[in-house]
Amino acid sequence: MKVVLFCGGYGLRMRQGAFDDMPKPMAMVGPRPLIWHVMRYYAYYGHTEFILCLGYGAHHIKDFFLNYEETTSNDFVLRGGRTELLSTDIATWTITFAQTGIESPIGERLRRVRHHLDGDEMFLANYADVLTDAPLPQMIDRFAGRDAGASMMVVPPQSSFHCVELGEDGLVGGITAVSELPLWENGGYFVLRQEVFDHIPEGGDLVADGCAQLAKRGRLVAHQHRGFWKPTDTVKERAALDAAYARGERPWAVWERDGVGAGIEAGTA
Repeated sequence: MKVVLFCGGYGLRMRQGAFDDMPKPMAMVGPRPLIWHVMRYYAYYGHTEFILCLGYGAHHIKDFFLNYEETTSNDFVLRGGRTELLSTDIATWTITFAQTGIESPIGERLRRVRHHLDGDEMFLANYADVLTDAPLPQMIDRFAGRDAGASMMVVPPQSSFHCVELGEDGLVGGITAVSELPLWENGGYFVLRQEVFDHIPEGGDLVADGCAQLAKRGRLVAHQHRGFWKPTDTVKERAALDAAYARGERPWAVWERDGVGAGIEAGTA
């Protein structure tokens, strides 16, 4: 299935130090940017046709792939001054770079790349700055068996704050961690049918318009995931992921589970 990635936002809360002129998906985690980690996740499961919805800082994303260095994350042999790669990351990927506007909402970005989907009944879509270890094949299979227009992954609230129940005279009746409330947040990792386009107006949003309208019609399903899921909305969150990568704690790197590192992307599966 084709994978649409939204990577055109400003990422204002990520503008600090080295990231002042970079789009958020290009913030580094280990030796590669966030967008690479997201794409490797999909490629591991065999989905290697990507459509990048570009906007702010598009040239940084284009330059990264146009001048891609396989030796950064793959073993190789240097023989007689020539490089012989022992594995590859992106050799089997097809990447469409689509400029979808600087100010466009996500729904509008999706509308502008519809023609690149070739009328495919189902396709995948996601933000380019959220990492997870969710079982993608299960999400797809469950949705494929449902009569619905869209599926979104939902996760428990990520806030570390507490909610306070107030009674009369300002007395506190209880304190509950937000993460313990019976609530779920949008976690991205969408599986969509063409039907979603019927509910996204020009200049509209994927979630607030498309998914909301499908929900009203009983045609939106959720995949509940309690495993690893991390956004990177701030420099602090990106730094925490980078530190975890350095410690070898990277559950989102599903391609490393089998010990070969390259998997499908290297043509070995």
